[in-house]
Amino acid sequence: MPSRQPLQKTEQRLLLMTSEMGFCAANRNATNPKRDSNLQPKVGPPRETTQGQNRALLLQVRPAFLLDEEAGSGHKPVCILAGLKYRGRALQPSDTSQPLIAAARELSDRVGRLKFARPVAHVYHPLTYAGKAHAEYLHRFGGSRKRVVFLGMNPGPFGMVQTGIPFGEIAAVRDWLKISAPIEKPVAEHSRRPILGYDCPRSEVSGRRLWKLFSERFGSPEKFFMEHFVVNYCPLAFLSETGSNVTPDKLAKTERARLEEVCDEHLRRVLEILQPEWLIGIGAFAMKRGELVAAGAKIRVGQILHPSPASPKANRQDWGKSATQELVALGVWK
Repeated sequence: MPSRQPLQKTEQRLLLMTSEMGFCAANRNATNPKRDSNLQPKVGPPRETTQGQNRALLLQVRPAFLLDEEAGSGHKPVCILAGLKYRGRALQPSDTSQPLIAAARELSDRVGRLKFARPVAHVYHPLTYAGKAHAEYLHRFGGSRKRVVFLGMNPGPFGMVQTGIPFGEIAAVRDWLKISAPIEKPVAEHSRRPILGYDCPRSEVSGRRLWKLFSERFGSPEKFFMEHFVVNYCPLAFLSETGSNVTPDKLAKTERARLEEVCDEHLRRVLEILQPEWLIGIGAFAMKRGELVAAGAKIRVGQILHPSPASPKANRQDWGKSATQELVALGVWK
């Protein structure tokens, strides 16, 4: 039997694990037999695990929070998230996925009743035909409060339009997020922009760049989503007669006002549910809407360069490196 070595001091702190049934507390040395058995961690005997096994356990439980008591006087608490430290308020265990799913359904219903005139000739609504994939995304990765929420503008034709996931580049959704819920066909398709789901041969450059950054920095989706989340401001994609993309800021004034009213209300609800410390707009449009919605709330708003290939600056340099530098400068990352 391998020898048992003492854990590092910070790893002996309280381990809080959220689940759909609630939360449980445990550490390596003791459990409370008086607790309801439904709240006990199903991870085997804690006394007979090695140091390495305990560290591995922290990565297997989703999500897991270690609260470090070592922050001295005058310092903010340090929260250890599967080995990732940040100084700020400690996230509390919660189950936020169901409220997020309910809010998405309400958003879907409301935007589905809106009408749009030219230059819009076709509207894709992925929360309907790709609703199962979107619900899986919210259920798997939206089940706890987040420190940082990244906000995009609206679905891209080869990303969320195909997969139902914000910035949902096919390979990232399939191979990194491991989402495989079936994508249905919409009621009407544009002949130049068919919905092919995971079989779409085109790659969404913005999504590829965004999820590449997160995967390289955090390694696994579970580590990333422990304190981050990605949402879109608007769930609809607008196409012209030729199939070209029409962004929300190009809509007719009255149509845009009605859309923004609905989307603002949904974003406000998402922020109420997730209670983030930061709202990061991916691009200027998202940051502007985020500033308006978060006004008066205790949420800091920032912006990173949009990863779109339509941005000359994003193409001239390593977008992931630039975005990282922006997040570090803001104080979001270290």
